[in-house]
Formats: sequence, structure tokens, C-alpha cells
Amino acid sequence: MATFRKRGDKWEYRISYKDPFSQKYKVKSKSGFKTKKEAQTAASEVELELVNGFEKHNSLITLENYLNDWLHKYKKDNIKKNTFILHQQNIKNHILPYFKKIVIKEIKPIMYQKFINHLTEKGYSKRTVEIVHGTMYNALEKAVTIGKLEKNPCVGATVSNKNNNKKNELEYLPSEDITLFLQTAYKYNYIYYIFFRALIETGMRKGEAAALQWTDINLKENYIDINKTLDFSAKTKEDLFGEPKTFDSKRRISITQPLSSALHKHKKWQFENKEVLKDEYKHDLNLVFCRMDGDILPKSTLFNAFSRILKQAGLNKLPIHSLRHTHAVLQLEAGADMKYIQERLGHKSMMVTADIYSHISKNLDQKRINQYEEYMNNIIELDI
Repeated sequence: MATFRKRGDKWEYRISYKDPFSQKYKVKSKSGFKTKKEAQTAASEVELELVNGFEKHNSLITLENYLNDWLHKYKKDNIKKNTFILHQQNIKNHILPYFKKIVIKEIKPIMYQKFINHLTEKGYSKRTVEIVHGTMYNALEKAVTIGKLEKNPCVGATVSNKNNNKKNELEYLPSEDITLFLQTAYKYNYIYYIFFRALIETGMRKGEAAALQWTDINLKENYIDINKTLDFSAKTKEDLFGEPKTFDSKRRISITQPLSSALHKHKKWQFENKEVLKDEYKHDLNLVFCRMDGDILPKSTLFNAFSRILKQAGLNKLPIHSLRHTHAVLQLEAGADMKYIQERLGHKSMMVTADIYSHISKNLDQKRINQYEEYMNNIIELDI
């Protein structure tokens, strides 16, 4: 309920309201209005904001301050560390350099669309722009939910296909180069050989393979349980193992007998290291793929080793993730269907798998129909 009084030649309003948290009555007041009507108009706006859960200072919240609050109040303890870092980098490297000190209520749909177009014009891939858009959209959607904004200006924004190189992004090791790659890896360093071989034969992500413990592998029934991933940037042992990328990433995959035999030999080799190093070996980690002393394989050494092995083998440069694609392509070449590959790779849906590998599948289908045609021509010879 608002009351009004004249103080000198100016008017003041006073609004009494109940704080929903403390359940105590508080007062908002402001003076300096030339007429009572001006004070009444201002008071009615404040009363409406109080009813709707708004605070008057919302209109002054900068995007920078809001995004910082959003990250630490709503995201930090509720998402995976890598996802948090991704949001943080998107804000620091893309969003704030463009919007600077803007107040969140001043961001309009057309302004936001210009930001999205700006990223495309700078040469970022469609996927990168989509990821940045995802950060901003989610942040401002929360602003709507908690009453900081009435509408999300990101709704309806369109990401251009101009830099959509999805079909050209799929990189993998051709099947005819795999033997050369593994032979070169073995000569380079046995530890990296067995790690990269496992990636090729299972389709695991590098973090999933690096987190494998011997309790996750059954060498009698030939399967691996994938239930965690390694945080390469962890500062403490407690933070070393995290949840897989998605819920569907937790899975059990079968392995071939040759790989099972190779892992069995690897276990014996590792046991010899334990015997030599004794207490200096990190027994508590119980890692399958690790350094000589049982410690984790750092991400940087994996990247460097992979790059050097490719170079020594005379093969084209590839990212480590290409070994996951290599496994999927091998499965397709062997005749596996998309559903099986989806479950093996731990994709959220078959649509994701089909979208990534559809053109490879089409190429294989054409190859198979050509082979079938040649085969049938040798059987059916008609001269009609």
C-alpha cells in the first residue's frame, strides 16, 4: 500500500510490503517528485514490480554482471566441469567483447541476430556459432525465469549455413593405413600403441579410455564397461574421475578376442612394472592405460605422440578424435547398422550417429551396389 506526502515543494511516496524471505515488513520510498500524480505513477510501477517479483534495479543489471552470476549461482555446481569451462570461454572470448557493458534489458532480438551474424562473418564454423548461441540463449532464458527479463531476445535467432563444413569435418584413418599407423606407434612407444589401438578397436573417447581401470574390463567374457571419464586438468585425485559426456555414454561394449589378448599381455607387462617400482607405482589408480609408474597419461603427451606417429608413418595430420570416427567407419565397412554403432559409441540418439556418418554410409552403399551389379552380371548374361 502506497502513501504520499509533500516535503517542502516536492512529493514523496512510501510503499510498505512484506519481504517473502524474512516475512518482515519493509518500506520503499522515494522523493523529489514535482507533483503528487508523478509520485503516484512511479509508486504504481514499483508496486507492480514487487507483485511480479521484480526489483527496480533489474533495469540496471549489466550483461557482464548477470552472466557472472548465472555461471556461479546456477551452473557451477550443476554441470560438468568441461561444460562450465566452455560457457566461461564463450562469455569471455565472444559474448562480452561484442556486447561490452550493455544492460541486459537493452539487448533486442535484431541486435542479437547481428551478433550471431558477426560470429559467422569472422569465419567461425556453424557449429562453433551454435555453441556460443547455446550459452547466451540458456543464460537469458534463466533471466526470464527469475524475473530479470520479460522476454528472451535470443529466441528466433538463426545461425547461417555459410560456414557449415560438417561434411568436410569428418576425419578418420583409412583402413589401409591402420596397420602402418599401429606398427609405427609400437616402435615409437608401446604405451601409446596400446592406447591408440584400443581407441581404434572400441570407439571410446580419449577421456573414457584414459579413465579405464582394470575393474572395468572383463578379459574372460571380452567386454569393457565405460562409466567415467578422466579430467585431464584435475588438481586433486578426488577430481580425477568424472561422469561421462552424457547419460548414454555409460555403456558396455564387447571387444574382439585379439584386443582382449593384447590387453591381457598389457596387464602382464604392467605387473612387471609394479614389481620393479613397488611403492613408487600408483597402485591406487589401477589404470589400464597409464605411464610406467601408473600415473595418468597427460593430454599434451597424447596429442604430441599421436602427431609424431602420424608424421613418422608419413600419414596426413589428424586429431586424436579421428580414431573414434575410424572405429565407426570400420564398423560400417563391416556391415554394422547405425543403431548398433550409436549404442557402441554412446551417442544420445541414432539421429546424431546418422547425421555424422550418413555420407560415409552412402558411399559404402554405392560401393556395395556396384559390387552386387558386377556379381550379378557374371551370373545373369542375357542377350534379349
